[in-house]
Amino acid sequence: MLRKLLVVAVIVGLIVMAARLVGPSILERSQNHTLVPGPYRVSAEAEALHRTLLVADMHADSLLWGRDLLQSSKAGHIDLPRLLEGNVGIQALTVFSTIPRGLNIERNEDKTDLVPYIGMLQGWPLKAIGSPKEVALYQAKRLQGFVDRSNGQMMLLRSRGDVAKFLEQRKAGSRIVATLLGTEGAQPLEGNIKNLDDLYNAGFRMMSPAHFTDTAVGGSAAGVSKGGLTPLGREWVKQMEARGMLIDVAHASADTLRDVTQMATKPVVVSHTGVKGVCNNNRNLTDDQLRAVAATGGVIGVGFWDVAACGTDAAAIAREIRYTVGVVGAEHVGLGSDFDGAVTEPFDSGGMGLITEALLQQGMPEHDIRLVMGENVARVLGRVLPE
Repeated sequence: MLRKLLVVAVIVGLIVMAARLVGPSILERSQNHTLVPGPYRVSAEAEALHRTLLVADMHADSLLWGRDLLQSSKAGHIDLPRLLEGNVGIQALTVFSTIPRGLNIERNEDKTDLVPYIGMLQGWPLKAIGSPKEVALYQAKRLQGFVDRSNGQMMLLRSRGDVAKFLEQRKAGSRIVATLLGTEGAQPLEGNIKNLDDLYNAGFRMMSPAHFTDTAVGGSAAGVSKGGLTPLGREWVKQMEARGMLIDVAHASADTLRDVTQMATKPVVVSHTGVKGVCNNNRNLTDDQLRAVAATGGVIGVGFWDVAACGTDAAAIAREIRYTVGVVGAEHVGLGSDFDGAVTEPFDSGGMGLITEALLQQGMPEHDIRLVMGENVARVLGRVLPE
């Protein structure tokens, strides 16, 4: 009997080991698709301009999938080699700590959560299974590990001083990627504003009030109540600004976006979105919502995926950018790819030059291209982050 139990235990152990070795890769490859894999080629004119740009992307969910982001991979959309190939200088890495079953852009309840299963598959620490705060802290630790092992090719932006240092290094010709750590939704607060201190100390500098479900802070555009900021949410806005943390209203309900932009005394961003004037669905923002964000001095990160752009190539993204510029001005528009966000993308991060080429082809002036491709994001970070 003991021998049989040992055999069963060994078999179960081997199954668990195999699942952890290949399961995460299979899961990611089923979720994060690229229509046209690299390498990418653009015109000589676009290449010459693109190599002089500061490129900043305000949203990617790459930390979730368990890959070593320092190693080149054909999975997903982002790793350090591809970021360098795409001349990406600033990359926001955002953590979503809960995700409901049956995810959609209309209405989601918070009664189910798939993230613990992803964590178990990857062998996360037990305390991170089922705790949004611990999921966020674990992912922050992983990012810091990448920075520490990157031989100076990655850094984590925590302060205005870090932004200035990064820009000086870029100006001197260093190839370095500055990362910004954010949470997609306020779930890691777990309803307690005091948890903001732990997240801040771990390096988080951006947070949105909600993701696909409503939170104790405010309503989601795809939630049930779709309400505005709660009393906790109003305190959250004040505490975020006091700490120098960037408020992101991506996925926020119309009422929450309104409440945040009316309260804000510092620039607010939308890290990744589409615009209804180009692609009319519940996920995207109206012209008035775009103007409300711009009025704070903030930046709208234009999305790359089909639900955002109603298209599947760089030309569609460029049209979306140009429309948004027409509504709020070039100084309030940026990039919000949603790379590795369980979406299908036209290209991966190595193909960012395709956007530069499409903007040139559609007649955007070089000055505006520089602002949109990254300088606006650097400006906002230099104004909002703590000293």
